[in-house]
Amino acid sequence: METVIANATMARTNSNCSSQCNGQGVERRLCRRLLALWSIAALGCGFFAGTALVAQQPKPNEYQVKATYLYNFGRFVKWPETDPAGKGDSFSVCVLGQDPFGPVLDSTLAGEALDGKPVVPRRLSKPQGAGECRILFISTTEEKHLKEILTAVDEGGVLTVSDMPGFTRRGGMIQFVLEGDRVRFEINLASAENARLVMSSELLKVATNVKRNGRSGD
Repeated sequence: METVIANATMARTNSNCSSQCNGQGVERRLCRRLLALWSIAALGCGFFAGTALVAQQPKPNEYQVKATYLYNFGRFVKWPETDPAGKGDSFSVCVLGQDPFGPVLDSTLAGEALDGKPVVPRRLSKPQGAGECRILFISTTEEKHLKEILTAVDEGGVLTVSDMPGFTRRGGMIQFVLEGDRVRFEINLASAENARLVMSSELLKVATNVKRNGRSGD
């Protein structure tokens, strides 16, 4: 990841590895990892170790990038050992409310594993059951119920993510933001720490803004 960040000044490219990430093993995971960082680092989807960029393809759409971010958040966040959701046989990535991802989320997570468990997408229409999720994406359709939802998963070891305006200000942990046509994110570290989640320094470095103890800072 540090290699990707170090190359953040590279000229933007229209390369897109979404159609190239259908292989297996390390190459597939690495390609998806780079795709998740595409909107930050202005990189194409070349592999590390000097391998060539893939042929130019249309760039990924907003929710392709966001879906891959959700997977990668799971790589750079550590959950408490007492996390109730961690006792299950799968690593659940949930969408609460109207689903903006559609099949993109399923195809992104297919065949992946986190914490030694298969990653499984779930759709929820109500907050009940959200405590069983490791990562919970809260749709903008649930904005009126946000306080209730966050209270329901408070201190439950659930990483909350959304793209609704003011999400981190209202207690959410990670908020997607658009800078031009690039997908980026900001972090409410205090909320994550209250839930006993540990975010890696690499994740904090690439956030556009990190709120610590109620204060914001780059």
